[in-house]
Parts: sequence; structure tokens; C-alpha cells
Amino acid sequence: MSLTFHWFLPTNGDSRHVVGGGHGTPATASGRDRPPTVGYLGQIARAAEDLGFVGALTPTGAWCEDAWLTTAMVAQHSERLKFLVAFRPGSVSPTLAAQMASTFQRQTGGRLLLNVVTGGESQEQRAYGDFLDKDDRYRRTGEFLEVVRGLWEGKTVDLHGEHLRVEGAQLARVPEPVPEVYFGGSSPIAGEIAARHVDVYLTWGEPPAQVAEKIAWVRGLAARQGRTLRFGIRLHVITRDTSAQAWAEAERLLKGFDPETVKSVQAGLARSESEGQQRMLALHGGGHRDGLEIHPNLWAGIGLVRGGAGTALVGSHEEVAERIKEYAALGIEEFVLSGYPHLEEAYWFGEGVLPRLAADGFWRHPHGALPAASVQVPFAR
Repeated sequence: MSLTFHWFLPTNGDSRHVVGGGHGTPATASGRDRPPTVGYLGQIARAAEDLGFVGALTPTGAWCEDAWLTTAMVAQHSERLKFLVAFRPGSVSPTLAAQMASTFQRQTGGRLLLNVVTGGESQEQRAYGDFLDKDDRYRRTGEFLEVVRGLWEGKTVDLHGEHLRVEGAQLARVPEPVPEVYFGGSSPIAGEIAARHVDVYLTWGEPPAQVAEKIAWVRGLAARQGRTLRFGIRLHVITRDTSAQAWAEAERLLKGFDPETVKSVQAGLARSESEGQQRMLALHGGGHRDGLEIHPNLWAGIGLVRGGAGTALVGSHEEVAERIKEYAALGIEEFVLSGYPHLEEAYWFGEGVLPRLAADGFWRHPHGALPAASVQVPFAR
């Protein structure tokens, strides 16, 4: 078995502190001292592919740079890294999205993965001209993926759906390979859409027992559709040579959270329509700084100032590797990780945790072992 690891491109800015944002909350200005330039994101991309990450997630929303345009540019500064491009079906026609994906595959040599984000916040959706309610947005996503899948198979597609209508849609050239579709959602309708249409179901970093329940739920729904899915998890990570060093770094980040910012962010997230976001809030009690280690080495502190994924694996390299094995035993095959700042944390994880997983047979470098001289560590230990 070889687990798959992806990293993250911080297109909302990077820092040695947590940069917040997402789910209707603005990116926090404090500490955004590394703008998301193509040059800096290219550094992260090159580091990630050298270290053995397969892809890099790029977020979507008003709080960050556009994912399609950014990854198309960063792809020119890397060679093998794939880009897990987050996008919202309500903002582009399915035929155009299928065409964009096909073009991306040809121009990058097949380095596109798609993270379909239905959109959990009606207020933000309306800013983009989308006035459907949440359940209807998910139903539209199902129709959208039906059209896109058909086009990628080389079919001429006609659909008169509840929310989308296309006639005689076809692609001049289908993508090669067909991009895999990633998707997350905790509501009943989200589970139904995942079961019918996606390749990889993503969950945010909840404790293992809750992740196991979610996997069983989606796996059962997919089985009724005659399908099998892969499962992935989205987590931050703080890994160091010793556990004490890792927790000291978590404490440093926590001390950098302004109480008024925490209060404001939590008030905004409490209004979220996303069931996944509400599950994240429940993990840390809506803003309390005590009791943030909610499972051994699983820390909910990031969620105090950031929407979306709010938990981190914190510990020594050995401890983090053990937690990854624990999730793998539940059926998690792909890990989408991040850390502040993203360039340095990629090296901490890539040089500290991945070799331990490789030694235990849980991981192998997707491009083979690279010469030590090819990895340029950008900071002093």
C-alpha cells in the first residue's frame, strides 16, 4: 500500500502565523507577509514535487486568488506536481468547465485534479450571482457533473435538468487523462451527489471515530449506486523532531491569535450553512482555547481563526506518522495537508514524516528517490 499525499498552495497569502479566511470570513490581514505571487507559489510547488507530494490543493472563494488562473501560471514553474483545483459549478457552465479541464490537461501534461466545491454560504454565492439555496446548489452540482462526465467520455450531451440545460454539447478533444473529481460535504444531499459522481470523497480532519462513521456512510451510499470511492482527509500539520518542539510551535501560533479576531471569526462561522463547518466548530467549542487537543496529536486550534479545515496533526515525526497510519486503517488513502508557512512546513513533513512512512511500507516516492543534492532546504534547522 502506498498512501498519497498532497500539499496546499496558499493563494490567500502565507505567513509564520495562521492566515485565516474561508466560509464567509475574510482573510485575516495579520501576518500575511508573504503575498501569493507566482514566484513564491512556484517555490512551494517545486518543493512539494521534489519531496514526493502528488498534488497541491488550491482553494476557491472571494478570500483568495482565482484557482484556475493561478495554477495555470504556477504549472509553468513546476514539472510533475498536479493541481487540485477547487471550483464552484455555479460560476461556470458545465460545457466550458469540461473544455477548460481538457485544455489544462493538454497544456500541463495531465496535471489537473478537480475539487468540486458546491458552496456552503448563500451570502458569498449571491455575490457571484448565484441565488439558489444550499440543497438546490447540490442538485445543480449533480447535473453539472453529469454533463461534464458525459463530455469527457466523448458523448454529445443533451440535458434538460432542474437547474441546467444544454443541447448538443460536445468537446472537440477529450482530456487525456480524464481528471479525477474530488468532493466533500456532510449533508445528506452531499452524500448522495458524492455516491453518484465523484472519485474521491474528502473529509475535514475530525477524530478517527467520526471519520470512520463518515466513511461508512458514504461507502454505503456508493455501494447502492454500484460504485466504489476512494477517501481522503484534509488536515494541517505541525511536525518536529520532538513532540515538545511541535507543541511549542502550536502554542506560538495560538498566542498570535488576537482575541477580538477569534470572536469575530467565530461569530461569522456560527452563521455558516455548512454542516461540515458546524462539525468543525463543535470540535473546539466555538472559540474556547482550552481542550484543543481533541484526540491524541489532533489539535483544533487552527479553526479558531480559519474557516473550513480547522484541525492539525501536531507531534514528533513518529507521532504524526502513527496518526496517519491510524487514519489509513479506517480507509483513508489520500492526505491533503498544509502548514504555516507552507514552504518550510512542506520540508518538515517531507523530510521528517514521509521517510518514516516509507520505511514502514506505507508510502513510496511517486517519482522515485531523488538525489539528495536536488533538495534545497530553504531554512536552517
